[in-house]
Amino acid sequence: MGELDLVILGHRIRHARRRAGLTLADVSNAVGRPVPYLSQLENGKVEPKLGLVGEIATALGTTTADLLESSAPDRRSELEIEVDRAQHDPRYAALELAPFKPSAKVPNEVLEHIVALWRELRDGETAATALDDPAVRARNANTALRSEMRLRNNYYPEIEAIAAEALARAGYGGSGPVSERVLTDLAAQVGFGIERVSHLPSSARSITDRRDKIIFIPDRGGLKVRQARSVVLQTLGHFALDHSDTRDFGDYLRQRIESNYFAAAVLAPEAPAIDFLRDADRAQDISVEDLKEVFYISYEMAAHRFTNLATEHLGIPCHFLRTDSEGVIDKAYENDGFPFPRAADGGLEGERVPRQWGARLAWNATGSFLLHSQHTVTDIGEFFETTYIETETSRHPYAISFGAEAEHAHRFRGSNTLRREYARQRELEPDSMLVEQWSGHAWPSAAERTHVLTALPSQREFSPFPGIDLIDVYRFLERQRRSRRN
Repeated sequence: MGELDLVILGHRIRHARRRAGLTLADVSNAVGRPVPYLSQLENGKVEPKLGLVGEIATALGTTTADLLESSAPDRRSELEIEVDRAQHDPRYAALELAPFKPSAKVPNEVLEHIVALWRELRDGETAATALDDPAVRARNANTALRSEMRLRNNYYPEIEAIAAEALARAGYGGSGPVSERVLTDLAAQVGFGIERVSHLPSSARSITDRRDKIIFIPDRGGLKVRQARSVVLQTLGHFALDHSDTRDFGDYLRQRIESNYFAAAVLAPEAPAIDFLRDADRAQDISVEDLKEVFYISYEMAAHRFTNLATEHLGIPCHFLRTDSEGVIDKAYENDGFPFPRAADGGLEGERVPRQWGARLAWNATGSFLLHSQHTVTDIGEFFETTYIETETSRHPYAISFGAEAEHAHRFRGSNTLRREYARQRELEPDSMLVEQWSGHAWPSAAERTHVLTALPSQREFSPFPGIDLIDVYRFLERQRRSRRN
């Protein structure tokens, strides 16, 4: 019962009591508890025993499970709870307003206005500042596009159709990896040739000469075959999809997402990829690793491709995550409700995931193909995750995670793992003894970063060492102290 939200419990009890047409005195007579105690309970001031909750549920004609639901029972309760919690926030208290407890006579519309104004105070920078800040505009564009991808289940049928038509014209055989001949024909369809060079600028993955119709990519010493295929098609995607010069960051980001989708739709064509995944699903042996090998693509592209097709064709909502070795998010997508950490503006990039997630634990795992599978229990439910440490396609290794809700876990290879990690909010709290032992005695220096949207991972509270995971630092210092003692 320690994790129970007493305020929500109180509102659910009051809601059920009023629905049953009972007074506090009626409930008092039924359960043998005084009216003042029950009043305190409905106001979220006392924590009852589970047995008492059961007795109250019986008296109110409902169930214990209904009273223990984690959501408010109705919109009015949601508003009252938020108004109450707002008044405990220092930013609200700084307004020096008299305490306000909504009575039944206060209309919902008034509470809606109060809550909306509070949220603007809590979350908002001034609109002018936000609109003038390029970083804010970039993060807003990223968040908006992610929302669109979620609504579409990350499936773009119009791009699938363009890719399929291009493959048919290039003579693709209908199964297996796309050959270099087919790639050359695809480039020729839009009037381009492909040329490898030894000294491409390090800031560019390819350069296209639009006058002489040549796509320059690094030679085999600087770009491996799988990467080269992706880069060529990501570049061709801009022309196949009739992209024009970008007007702003949002336009640039959309074009990049679409061209990457085109590349994946060509390298792992929809029809054979779906046939392959359906066979694996029937065998309860879905594996992104297999998708990677069958179509000769990178693990990251295979994981992306899985998110494109899994919900639309297999009915599996899922999530995707790319992080660095410290668990800092670089890319993320979900339509299964996976609880990514979010900044105040809703952005994910630069946020650090909990240490219990596979994206961080995989770095210490052993096994073939650098794969790590686990079941992760969160506040909103359990998920199955597989994480792959990519070491070949970048100068800096990174983790690619994908997963789905527990109800779909049996469909994936590795779901029989015994690893079960608990990442509920109460397990995310820092080790208080460790913090007390080392707070004020550590001085770490943050590693340099190259994030496009966030210089350093954001933190819930101010830290004198932004970007540093202090618990990891404290654990390191504790290990060193113990080592010296031994």
